[in-house]
Amino acid sequence: MDKIIETINAVLEEEFEIDPALLKPEAMLYEDIGLDSLDAVDLIVMVDKELGVRIEEDEARKLRTLQDVYNTIEKLLRVRKVNP
Repeated sequence: MDKIIETINAVLEEEFEIDPALLKPEAMLYEDIGLDSLDAVDLIVMVDKELGVRIEEDEARKLRTLQDVYNTIEKLLRVRKVNP
């Protein structure tokens, strides 16, 4: 999980210029971090590129906090290992 957190936080810091102090698991993507819907799509594309997992649209709509993002990616990576 540490690699997931590091990767997501690095993308948010570098690509979206988000203050690292805001990147707490409980932070709300839209309200606290300040992402808009286009940013969220860009984040999903970058996650796919960086970690090799694809978050489907219906799953992406459920993401509200950074912890949701971390958990979803961890679940997708675990499924990929079981079903290569």
